[in-house]
Amino acid sequence: MSVVPSSYSIGPVRVAPATVLAPMAGVTDTIFRRLIRNQGGCGLLMTEFTSSHGVVALEKSRRITRAFRYLLFEPEEHPISAQLFGSDPEVMADAARICQDMGFDAVDINFGCPVNKVVKCNGGSGLLRDLPLVETLLRKVRAAIQIPLTMKFRLGWSDREFVYVEMGRLAEDCGLQAIALHARTREQGYAGKADWARIAELKASTKVPVIGNGDIVTPQDACRMVKETGCDGVMIGRTASSNPWIFRQIQQYVATGEYWQPSERDRYEVMRGYYSMLKNAAVPDAVGKMKQFATYFTHGVRNGSKLRGAVYHAQTAEQVLDCVDRFFEAELSPAAA
Repeated sequence: MSVVPSSYSIGPVRVAPATVLAPMAGVTDTIFRRLIRNQGGCGLLMTEFTSSHGVVALEKSRRITRAFRYLLFEPEEHPISAQLFGSDPEVMADAARICQDMGFDAVDINFGCPVNKVVKCNGGSGLLRDLPLVETLLRKVRAAIQIPLTMKFRLGWSDREFVYVEMGRLAEDCGLQAIALHARTREQGYAGKADWARIAELKASTKVPVIGNGDIVTPQDACRMVKETGCDGVMIGRTASSNPWIFRQIQQYVATGEYWQPSERDRYEVMRGYYSMLKNAAVPDAVGKMKQFATYFTHGVRNGSKLRGAVYHAQTAEQVLDCVDRFFEAELSPAAA
């Protein structure tokens, strides 16, 4: 059985195990990242993708903005990479310098986001249609910082416009230390099946470490991706939202061929722990965040629809926590077993 590598390196930064939490808008804030780190098994954390213009404006204004909240992190999150998006090379270089000064271990540039409001500004996967601009941007940023530079991208704009091999060559030519490929096109969004054969082709075409992304749901999927593609590591996004133990499970499966499954009590503890962290940190719209994560965290929970309904109707963080306590108290009672 091919297994997920024990580590890979992005310049001087060792990522061990060779697993990465994908940047996800509205999900991978500092509280969720710390939740993932606390479960064990994740080698590298990444911020939500953050506007390079927003970062530069933050530095000038010194006000608490959305970009400021996106880039907050705690010491236990190392190693951690800041992910930026934008299309202005000078602004991106300035933003990367700011992230370096903030203490991030690496900077990652997003060429994968398929969302219209990002793409129409030529950000995210919109830049896959302008490789000369990609090259200018990469060279400017690489020259501006000393910490590792990486990038995440898709196969191309559509299945008629693949550019992933060219992107890999640009990364190598411009001195990047790792690249991550989400094996879908911009047109696909998150639909259809990720084409892992393209990850294998990219890996064969470049000397830069390649991280595979797309359709890893189980530890077996992670190992199968490595076996089929030869990638240096795996990146997991949406699965981690509903199964924050996935990285620990991969590590266990690689070591023993088996992995632990969370009990109802484990699900209760992680849900209550996350909600308590949101409440104690006074996160803006903490209740909205709790309702969002109720959808994720109740996957696999017996009678989870009842808990979701209760959380959706709650008005305060205290009410949400009370809903969670009362639901699991009933579910974990001997009578419910």
